[in-house]
Amino acid sequence: MKYLLSFLLIALFTTASAQNNRKSKLFAAKAVELFEKAAILLRDGEPKKAIPLLQQSLQLDSNFLEANLTLAGAYGEIKDYQRAAAQYENAFKQDKTNTSFYYLPYSINLAGLGKYEAALQALEVFASTPNLSERSKKSLAYRKATYEFAINYAKTHPNQQYFFNPMNLGDSVNTARSEYLPCVTIEDSLIVFTRLVDGMREDFIESRISGNNQYTKWKTIPGSLNEEPKKGAITLSPDGEWMIFAADFSGRGLGSFDLYITYWTDEGWSEPVNLGDKINTEFWETTPSLSPDKRTLYFTSNRPGGVGGSDLYVSYMQPNGKWGAAENMGPILNSAGDEMAPFIHADNQTLYFTSSGHPGYGGADLFISRKQAGGTWSKPENLGYPINTIENDGSLAVAADGKTAYYSSNRSDSRGGLDLYTFELREDIRPYKTLYVKGNVFDAKTKQPVPASVELIDNSINQPLMKIQTDGSGAYFITLPIGKDYTFSVNRKGYLYYTEQYSLSGKAADSTYQKDIALQPVTLNSTFVFNNIQFATASYQLLPISLVELDRLLLVMQENPTLKIQISGHTDNVGKADDNLKLSENRAKSVADYLMSKGVAASRLSWKGFGATQPIAENTTESGRAKNRRTAFTITGL
Repeated sequence: MKYLLSFLLIALFTTASAQNNRKSKLFAAKAVELFEKAAILLRDGEPKKAIPLLQQSLQLDSNFLEANLTLAGAYGEIKDYQRAAAQYENAFKQDKTNTSFYYLPYSINLAGLGKYEAALQALEVFASTPNLSERSKKSLAYRKATYEFAINYAKTHPNQQYFFNPMNLGDSVNTARSEYLPCVTIEDSLIVFTRLVDGMREDFIESRISGNNQYTKWKTIPGSLNEEPKKGAITLSPDGEWMIFAADFSGRGLGSFDLYITYWTDEGWSEPVNLGDKINTEFWETTPSLSPDKRTLYFTSNRPGGVGGSDLYVSYMQPNGKWGAAENMGPILNSAGDEMAPFIHADNQTLYFTSSGHPGYGGADLFISRKQAGGTWSKPENLGYPINTIENDGSLAVAADGKTAYYSSNRSDSRGGLDLYTFELREDIRPYKTLYVKGNVFDAKTKQPVPASVELIDNSINQPLMKIQTDGSGAYFITLPIGKDYTFSVNRKGYLYYTEQYSLSGKAADSTYQKDIALQPVTLNSTFVFNNIQFATASYQLLPISLVELDRLLLVMQENPTLKIQISGHTDNVGKADDNLKLSENRAKSVADYLMSKGVAASRLSWKGFGATQPIAENTTESGRAKNRRTAFTITGL
């Protein structure tokens, strides 16, 4: 019996083994069939469709090494770095000796997860692969440089408890198509962007922004802007009055893509106008960004003579209202690679852009540069991981609050293609905190609007930081970056200048201020008190801050060559009357001496000291005495 039982067991086992072998061969053949179908889909650029087939293939044959490696690659294609890395690790467990070549894509997916130390170690395994081609050696060197950059960046920029959590702008903004190149107005009330509509057609889209990050349903920007299909990047002036964009309008351009401008009117956006040959060429101009004072235009061009492929260029508005010849922004900002998508913040001092040539994480990274004294730009700084990744990171727009950033990405919650997202910038890469002043300039007597020049001067260097022209109704909008002290100056021929100091070095950012300005027409016997003429204590030596306002008076004297003035000095009643009288006269003469040193004829100037004899406030309080300590001028001849 024992023998018979043993014989039966052996027979049953033999029969089952034969059946399992036939079943294994059948599964293996089906697994190969699914793998081959997936390979075709991958070749056609359909990794999402290929992944289920590869998963089914591995269910049939879990030891199918080629399917394991291919599935890892497919996950990498859709930027599912976590699954890709795990799948490579499964494959490496199957075969430890013949898979070293795949440690390169494995390292890339580790880098995609921000695991740069591990990625560098994986790269060392890849480097051990025998007979690497020159192409593979170049890839090895390139990735090694990017991983080492990431590791060093992390060491020099310690974790600041920064939480990167991009939020999709939702169905009111995003669609199954791609949305990109966002731009927001200075009051964060409107976002405009580009959408890839059909094939090569791009449309300009807008959405209104309300409180609590709510966005109205998107709509195509009305007017003739969207009639032509070949368009690209778009920028709004901070006040929403101008729109500059890149387009290839048939028969209307100097080359392929040119920059065009359109203005907001009571009837909507005006007919677009080519910005002309000072800016456009027969080559490619795109990604414009307009400064908050609307006097500087930054953009990208691939014209010959640059530093690299595509470079950053700048054009300045001339006194006649025309754009000046575009200038390459030089080798500090531009590299041997491609620089694109400049974005100047509302502070008018912080520039963001993308670059594939400056050291980074791979592809095109986002960088920041800040304007220095004299108008130069600081060395670009990489925005760092996780804002920058191993992928090509697109354009960035930063709201006026300096914290809220917008960019496009095809993250896992994308509605399709690229979507627009918002996130909070790290503190060290935020723009300067800024205040905003808007208002109207008008004639003090007639109350009628006066178009005028509005200038913001940095008191520390007595240099203009920005200059704008009011519109026809005298309206203006200007930014005041905090952390410095400024003089706000308004000029108009036929009127006395207006100046006011803004001491912001110790103040926090706040909301928009309304400041309406009444300009005094130049009339006989009118008197004007200097707001910012300052002297050393008990001295008649002018302090440097005084020159800002004196230069405004100098301009009035130059614009009105027959104008004559008397400069008067006044003090409070502290001290001896004779000393005050002498001090006030010397201070008035110091002002006259400065004007004469700048070319104003002595015959047009007179000066007199009144000491404490003409107070305009009580001398019983410090604030009253401060008002009495003044310097003024009176128009004595026209």
